[in-house]
Amino acid sequence: MNRDFHDLLEAKWDEGKFLCVGLDPDIEKMPAAARKEHIADTILTFNKAIIDATHDIVCTFKPNPAFYEQYGEEGWHALKETVSHINTIAPGIPVILDAKRGDIGNTNIGYAKMAFDYIGADATTVQPYQGGDALAPFLERKDKGIIVLVKTSNPGSEEFQGLQTGGEPLYKTVARTIVEKWNVNKNCAVVVGATYPEELKEMRAIVGDMPILMPGIGAQGGDLEASVKVGKDSRGKGMIINASRAVIFASNSGNFAEAARAKAQKYDGAIRKALVE
Repeated sequence: MNRDFHDLLEAKWDEGKFLCVGLDPDIEKMPAAARKEHIADTILTFNKAIIDATHDIVCTFKPNPAFYEQYGEEGWHALKETVSHINTIAPGIPVILDAKRGDIGNTNIGYAKMAFDYIGADATTVQPYQGGDALAPFLERKDKGIIVLVKTSNPGSEEFQGLQTGGEPLYKTVARTIVEKWNVNKNCAVVVGATYPEELKEMRAIVGDMPILMPGIGAQGGDLEASVKVGKDSRGKGMIINASRAVIFASNSGNFAEAARAKAQKYDGAIRKALVE
């Protein structure tokens, strides 16, 4: 089946769905109800329960491969099967692989094949440091989402992203480059942390109606209401608002999936409310 990330995303936005749930499993935090003999089975039991409980609320799911790679072969198996499960029970939901890849072009060919052809993701995050020619293997995938790190949610992001380049912070230069040079196939998006609402407002002005992935809601303390108000595009859409730990680890008891659903509903309600205020 031919899948186009932006078409899938637009369909979810049309349904009024903007919440992205990060599927970042940590076995130490999982409830006993999800634990199995093998690591892969534990991760899959947990992830499937979260997915089944929240798929009618979200616009995307976003697994970060680091949380799977740490468990070796079993983790890779769990990641691939997690994406397969999403595609089976909710084929209209796009999957973002939060891999933050970036290397020279020849190496990025392998990274792109891993993300899109092996894992089956519809989009992936990438870092811009090595330039547009290095990102060509990603940018050439017209039906995929190429989500470029611009202003990340972590407290130390200002160390380099805030450096002045030609009279403006580096993150603004990166954003302008994406708009003016890299988005030829209209498949680019940007990452701007919800922990920086002022910078998010600036980014929206630069990137226009390009999708913005907004991490930092929940455990990182991002301001959801402020992020929605300044992050929405000219159509009142354009947002992928991520919450990971706050949703998937909402409870450590046997009702963890129900608790995750309740937290996802809470965020969904808050987003909808902020959109009309």
